[in-house]
Amino acid sequence: MNAIYEEDFLGFSYGFRPGRSPHQALDALTVGITTKKVNWVLDADIRDFFGSLTHEWLVKFVEHRIGDKRVVRLIQKWLAAGVLEDGKRVRSEVGTVQGGSVSPLLANIYLHYVLDLWAQQWRKTQAQGDMVIVRFADDFVVGFEHRQEPSDSSRNSANDSRSLAWSCIPTRHGSSNLAAMRTRIDETAATGNRRASTFWASRTSAGKTRKGWFTVLRQTMRQRWQAKVQAVRIELKRRLHDPVPEVGAYLRSVVTGHYRYYGVPMNGPALGAFRNAIALTWRWMLRRRSQKSRMPWSRFAKYAARWLPHPRICHPYPLVRFAVTTQGKSRMR
Repeated sequence: MNAIYEEDFLGFSYGFRPGRSPHQALDALTVGITTKKVNWVLDADIRDFFGSLTHEWLVKFVEHRIGDKRVVRLIQKWLAAGVLEDGKRVRSEVGTVQGGSVSPLLANIYLHYVLDLWAQQWRKTQAQGDMVIVRFADDFVVGFEHRQEPSDSSRNSANDSRSLAWSCIPTRHGSSNLAAMRTRIDETAATGNRRASTFWASRTSAGKTRKGWFTVLRQTMRQRWQAKVQAVRIELKRRLHDPVPEVGAYLRSVVTGHYRYYGVPMNGPALGAFRNAIALTWRWMLRRRSQKSRMPWSRFAKYAARWLPHPRICHPYPLVRFAVTTQGKSRMR
């Protein structure tokens, strides 16, 4: 089924697809915002999407593309199997198991027909000005040139946080779960007022380069790296009396892995903050090895320089990588 639907899925769909990653989705969003006339950004995600997905319409979508009735029956059995909660089997008429092996594909199939195809057609026929869209699972970001798309004062006022176009989504295919969208529309500061705005779970925000040009900043969420530091703290307690080289090698692998994933351009300050937090946690652990243990900064600095690498940007700029991965074919269309 993956091989079949990979030929159908649109370019701006990135979640749970082979050869596509969150970094590539953010690259597409960054390139779209910086190269198109995008002045307003709509950030939306569907609340409890996996738990409220409509079985009836999902089966219809699968039957539209898959002619083998055995495959369709297998999917129906999968949806009707339910889950085990406290040793009891619980069935539901809606939703698919979040974390199940087939759930990501079924979710992409559902949103392909409910959202993607409609958004593509709407962009071609009704959008006023430039428009970009990037979807990762049930979380999608749309960039508009104009504040109101389309202009309809009776249903979309200047104070409405959601575009009229997206207010039409809940009525499509009887998908009442799509009505529970959490949305926020922000100014990208591309023109005029350059106030910063955030979208996509605060991982991306509007900013300026050193020369004053508008750009999209991609920074590590503070909650993400703080949670990792807390996990490292728990692990260091378990390794309290391990040799320093063994602990240092472990921390080096943690810090290096963090850099390889979050080392995107202009994210240096967040990488430095993560390294400093790891260093302080390690020094705290070394001072607890005995009641008389002392760890002056002059001594600990040698450990940090030996085992904790300094921040390093590992990813290329979005425009460069996006051009290589697409090879001239847009992944936003």
